[in-house]
Amino acid sequence: MVCRRLRIKIKSVQKDLFINSQREEIRIALLEEKVLVELHREKTSDNFHVGDIYLGRVRKVIPGLNAAFVDIGHEKDAFLHGLDLGSNISTINKYVKNCLSGNVKSPSLANVKIEEPVTRDEKIKDILSSGQLVLVQIAKEAISTKGPRLTGEIALAGRYLVLVPFTDKVMVSQKIAGQEERTRLRKAITNIKPRNMGIIIRTIAKGQQMEALHADMRNLLDKWNEMVLNISGHNFPKRIISELDRTSTLLRDILNDTFDTIHVNDPVYYEEIRAYTQTIAPDKADIVKLYKGKTPFFEHFEIDKQIKSSFGKNISLKGGIYIVIEHTEALHVIDVNSGHRLSADKTQEINAFEVNTRAAMEVARQLRLRDMGGIIIVDFIDMRMSAHRKELYNCIVEEMKKDKAKHTILPPNRFGLIQITRQRVRPEVSIDVRECCPSCNGTGLVRPPVLIIDDIENDLQLLLRTQKEDALTLIVHPFLFSFMRRKKIRLKWLLRYKFWIKIKERTSFQLLEYKFHSKKHGEINFWMPEEKQAEKS
Repeated sequence: MVCRRLRIKIKSVQKDLFINSQREEIRIALLEEKVLVELHREKTSDNFHVGDIYLGRVRKVIPGLNAAFVDIGHEKDAFLHGLDLGSNISTINKYVKNCLSGNVKSPSLANVKIEEPVTRDEKIKDILSSGQLVLVQIAKEAISTKGPRLTGEIALAGRYLVLVPFTDKVMVSQKIAGQEERTRLRKAITNIKPRNMGIIIRTIAKGQQMEALHADMRNLLDKWNEMVLNISGHNFPKRIISELDRTSTLLRDILNDTFDTIHVNDPVYYEEIRAYTQTIAPDKADIVKLYKGKTPFFEHFEIDKQIKSSFGKNISLKGGIYIVIEHTEALHVIDVNSGHRLSADKTQEINAFEVNTRAAMEVARQLRLRDMGGIIIVDFIDMRMSAHRKELYNCIVEEMKKDKAKHTILPPNRFGLIQITRQRVRPEVSIDVRECCPSCNGTGLVRPPVLIIDDIENDLQLLLRTQKEDALTLIVHPFLFSFMRRKKIRLKWLLRYKFWIKIKERTSFQLLEYKFHSKKHGEINFWMPEEKQAEKS
């Protein structure tokens, strides 16, 4: 039921982009309906992005792996597998050789002879050799101990089109529905594209006029001309042409009519983004806003709070539900727990189904937010009815449609596990949200106060719903007491629940300890140390 209602909402999702420019890195947060769904971190010193094209030098060919290691200037040699060479690698190698020898007079490929395509059965040792210069594109950034992964299939991405040289094919995104629109776009592009220049029509091109498509085509051809001119000189390896930085790539790929605002905290960056937005979507230039406040940028828009509550091992949801995320070298494991969300007037099967569907939405958001790649195993609460298992599978499939990364989802197996594989392009976003404990001077780590307040509020909701208390007193550690007074938590609860709660401090409490006291039941203790919480879960 939850996912069915959601399908109606996602047709017009409000999107807000927040770009926090700092000295060493740029942090980009994407919010949908004011909920954090993507977080990107880009170091200002990082010069190796997905989509960058290099003229690299083959270090060595490994026949046993059917792969080659290529020097592109990175501290670690990049990896190029034989299956990633592409069918036009022979034509590209010959064209690069002609460029280096000065035999190419024009960037146009109209008169270039296309060589016989390379089949997937051919070995890389028959195509590349040590010391050879090869034109490659970064497909995956360096992750952990591995260098970047490369591809020999060169493609230049624009807003509406992707230019694929050395082929004549025109392909339309499968996400564009309607045969009439697909035919219109294919015919329009076929009439304007140069010979031996293939085109992929992107999803965002749906409904666009000829002028916009033609302008995007000219920009891509200009980029190709610049790239051909850069294939010269003697100092190799070198970058031939750069992909846009992470911010511009996001704007190019996701900017649409549902965008509400783009907030930037740096004046120089604001002018650059406004100019770029003016180029790709002139009617959207006014949504770029410069933040001039004194409060830290992410704190002012409460993004820091969402970051702290969305990262870490345990993720709490409304109603007491929580999921546990564990990472191993080979895969990621996610466990779903109901917590104290149990309704007495519903069966165990219905309770499990409702918990699972809510957790499925959060799992889909977490995969996208953390950019988790590889194999993900999700252990949902067991359900006996096949209809519920099918609905749960449909729910997570529907939620994952928002994710641009390639992924595959398998139906629940006999153990109730759902297996997901998700494309890994960049290192996973990992943020330690724990803070140093003032009691042990940093020898241990505790959850930040803002998350403890959420735990207390969940318990408060349970008490108000089930116990129908007339008066409640909350007893906490002095540190937490001071934090709650400064943030006016009690006033927020009064407005939200129409119920006044007294708050007292007790110096004998541990930092995370709290108790409720009621006239009916005396002291009610929800708190337990994190070690015991882990044992219980």
